[in-house]
Amino acid sequence: MKSLIFALQHLTRLPLPHVTFDEASCGRATAFFPVAGAVIGAVMAAVAWAAGLYLPINLQASLLIVLMVVLTGGIHLDGFMDSIDGLFSGRPRERKLEIMRDSRVGAFGVIGAICLLLFKFNLLAGIPGHVLVKLLVAVPAISRWNMTLAVFVFPYARQEGLGTIYKKYCGKKEMLLATVLAGAAAATALGLHGALLMALGGFITYLAGSKISKELGGLTGDIYGFINELSEVLLLLAAYMLLLK
Repeated sequence: MKSLIFALQHLTRLPLPHVTFDEASCGRATAFFPVAGAVIGAVMAAVAWAAGLYLPINLQASLLIVLMVVLTGGIHLDGFMDSIDGLFSGRPRERKLEIMRDSRVGAFGVIGAICLLLFKFNLLAGIPGHVLVKLLVAVPAISRWNMTLAVFVFPYARQEGLGTIYKKYCGKKEMLLATVLAGAAAATALGLHGALLMALGGFITYLAGSKISKELGGLTGDIYGFINELSEVLLLLAAYMLLLK
C-alpha cells in the first residue's frame, strides 16, 4: 500500500495521506505507475465526457491539456523540456547532463513543449468523444508503464537522485505487476486495440531508451518524463489512425 501511495504522490498532485519515507517501498512504487496513469486518465475521461455535453471541441481539448498539467504538476512536461534542452544541445555527455539538471528552460525546451502541446491539442480535438473517453483511460496507464519499462531495462545515468532508488528496487516482480496493471487498464478500455497500443508503447520506449542511453550512458528522471510525454502523443496518434480509419 505504501508503494501505491508513493507512486501517486510522485506522479500526481492528488491530495493523499502522508506516509513515512521508506526507500524500498518508494523504489517499488514503479509497479504502480500504471495505476497513477489510470487514475489521471479516469479523471480526465470524466471531465471529457461532461465537457462534451456543453463545450465546443477546441475548448474541450484546451481544458484537457490544462487538466493534465494540473493533475501531474507538469512534472513530465518539465522532464520533456529539460531532456530536449540537453539532448539537442550538441554538447558532450557530461555537459548534456548538466544542462538537463539546470532548473532554467532553454530555447530548445520551449520550442519542444510548444510543438508537443500543439500536436496533443489537435489530436484531442480530432478524436470523437466516445473514443476519446476510452483512450484517456488507456493511454496514460500505458505511458506510465513505459516509464517503468524504461527504469527496468536501461541503466541510470547518475550516481544520485530518486531514479537510483527506482532502479535499485524495480525488479522482475515490479515489472510484471506493472505490466498486468497496465494491460488490465488498456484491455478494459479498448480490448485488443489496447493490447496493440501497449505493444507499440513498449517499442517506442525501447527505441527511445536505446538511443538516449547510448548518448548519456543511461537514463535520468527527466528522460522518464520525456518518454512518458513522447509515448502519450504517439499513442494518441496511433489510436487516431487505428480506431478512426
